[in-house]
This record gives sequence, structure tokens and C-alpha cells, in this order.
Amino acid sequence: MYIDGFAAVENGQRIIGLITFVIRGNECEIISLDSIMENRGVGSTLLHEAETWARQQRCTAVQLITTNDNLHALRFYQKRGYQIVNVFPNAVDKARRIKPSIPKTSPDGIPIRDELLLVKPLV
Repeated sequence: MYIDGFAAVENGQRIIGLITFVIRGNECEIISLDSIMENRGVGSTLLHEAETWARQQRCTAVQLITTNDNLHALRFYQKRGYQIVNVFPNAVDKARRIKPSIPKTSPDGIPIRDELLLVKPLV
């Protein structure tokens, strides 16, 4: 297995965004989406490119997992057609056993404990 991705580059020099994903069978899973320029369409463009690539690979859906405290990501993805289809209660506690540096609360005080699976069907 290998990870695919796209980078957004400003003026052919500086990377301003990056999306990584993996395709397994007919599903594409987004691993990461990062943009250093908020509210400028970088993340939306990268997401669109990944979805287009997934369609070309005959994927029927794109999925990703985020945590319950990541309100920014939940808002971003839901506005772009993603739906919460599953909640994994206390999944972050299991992840902390491997990576103890994961904080217990977000900067705005939300306990970080659950993982949420979001899916967007590709039609």
C-alpha cells in the first residue's frame, strides 16, 4: 500500500496545502488535509482534486476519520457533502496507548475521546 496525494503550490515555489489519501478497492480514504492559508479555497480545491482522482479510479465513496473535538473539520466536510455515518466512542483513548502525547482536551476545552467516520458517496 502507498499513499497518494496532491499539493497546492503558490507561485510554483511554496507549498500552501497538502492532501493525502489511500485507495483500497472502491473506496478512497483521506489521511490528511492541511492548508496554511485558511478561507482561500486551498482545502476545498485539494479535496475536489482528490475526489476527482477517486472517481477516475472508479471509487464509489470517499471517507475519512476525525475526532469529536475537531469542529472546524466537521463543519468543513459536512458543507461539502460528507455525512457522519459512524461514531467510535472512546477510540482516542486506544490511540493514546500508542501515542501518549495526544492531549485529553482541545484548546477550547472539548474532551478528545471519540472518532467520527464521515463518508461522501461519489455519483
